[in-house]
Amino acid sequence: MIFKKLIIFSVVLSLLIFSGFGCKGPTTEEQEAAKTVTLEFWGVYDESDLYKEIIAKYRAHHPNVKIEYKMFRFEEYEDELLDALAEDRGPDIFMVNNNWMRGYVNKMLPLPPELTIAYIVTEGGVVGQSTTVTVQTEKSLTRRQLKELFVEVVDDNAVIPIWNEEEEIYENKIMGLPLSVDTLALYYNRDILNASGIAEPPDDWVDFQDQVREITKYDADGDIAQSAAAIGTASNVERYADILSILMMQNGTEMTNDSGYATFHQKPSIFERDEAPGWGATRFYTDFAISSKDVYTWNDDFPISLDAFVTGESAMFVGYSYNTEQIRAKAPKLNFGIARLPQLAGNPEVNYANFWNYAVSQKTENADYAWDFIQFMTTDEEIAKIYLDTGNRPTALRSLINEQLENLDLSVFASQVLTAKDWYRGTDWEAVEEAFADLIDSQVYGTMELDDAMKLTASRVNQTL
Repeated sequence: MIFKKLIIFSVVLSLLIFSGFGCKGPTTEEQEAAKTVTLEFWGVYDESDLYKEIIAKYRAHHPNVKIEYKMFRFEEYEDELLDALAEDRGPDIFMVNNNWMRGYVNKMLPLPPELTIAYIVTEGGVVGQSTTVTVQTEKSLTRRQLKELFVEVVDDNAVIPIWNEEEEIYENKIMGLPLSVDTLALYYNRDILNASGIAEPPDDWVDFQDQVREITKYDADGDIAQSAAAIGTASNVERYADILSILMMQNGTEMTNDSGYATFHQKPSIFERDEAPGWGATRFYTDFAISSKDVYTWNDDFPISLDAFVTGESAMFVGYSYNTEQIRAKAPKLNFGIARLPQLAGNPEVNYANFWNYAVSQKTENADYAWDFIQFMTTDEEIAKIYLDTGNRPTALRSLINEQLENLDLSVFASQVLTAKDWYRGTDWEAVEEAFADLIDSQVYGTMELDDAMKLTASRVNQTL
């Protein structure tokens, strides 16, 4: 990256200038800047091996900085993080899901315009060893640079308006940066599609419905003997809220207004059809779990969607890139493929984004080093590649997309990341998911008219703002 290369050049130049003064020792200012710093770094899902080489490369320039990474299970992560931050024992750097960002604003420090960092170089042998300390004040990543480097959805999530009390205005601030951006895709069982005479997975949702009708098999009692797709319910479909959200978005739904309030239950002013697009998307999703519909292929009797897919009970499954490793671990011999998420024919392509930003805690005493490390690993493509290649993750950097298009596991996800979007779900993502689950159940079991259910769901989402 350009601004990172300029920093390295500046460091080299400074070393050349001061190399003859090693015997004088560092000044008081340099000693203060070069003091030992420990950064506590908390994450979820990622094993420490993903960061080991990155940390080593950072410490080659900053040996005074010790970075301690700790991984948590997803089920425990948010509670542990919130408790730690409340008790002033939290990490300096922590991962925040894109759906959580607004709710964590008061717990994060924005990226400042400049960072003051010490570069330390020790030369010579045991005898005559000299240490050069160079203190640099460096320009931070700007929003313009962020938009040039990262895919569009990063700017939509990582940049948040923050109230400036002195100026009495909102200012857009960079609150986090990601290494990877994931998207929903369609996993399919090649053997089942082949046996059904289907040569290729569906391109659009009409094709998807047609293939569901072809693949679904029933037993003598009228029960589903072979499911075509794990879709339609909430209780046993992984990421059901994401799937329903992207169906709404593809259908032209405006999920929120400019103030962030939910509007997915309303009809946009430019929408030509009589019915709100969010209604149609909800009906489309739930039809697959309603026995009276000709696309009925799934119900609550099946296991969780991922397990149904790996056991061959369902031919198709909507998931993220991380599911690839899970599928191979559970069913090493399963003959499966990954296809682009079906789109709505005639509408612009829209995919659904899910990713984690690295943020700096308001409680940290080492904000400059924390932000410097985050910029180091996320904005330099060679450093980012270490993480992406080791973890087999889809990139957040535009410059690495073409390279990942050649990766069998990542090509689909890399091809979708430029059209990836999401929507602001308020400060309580779990409450929003529960609201979407109740919306789905109300239609599958016929407990509420769709109009009333959509309004109630929007109201519950707005309560989390």
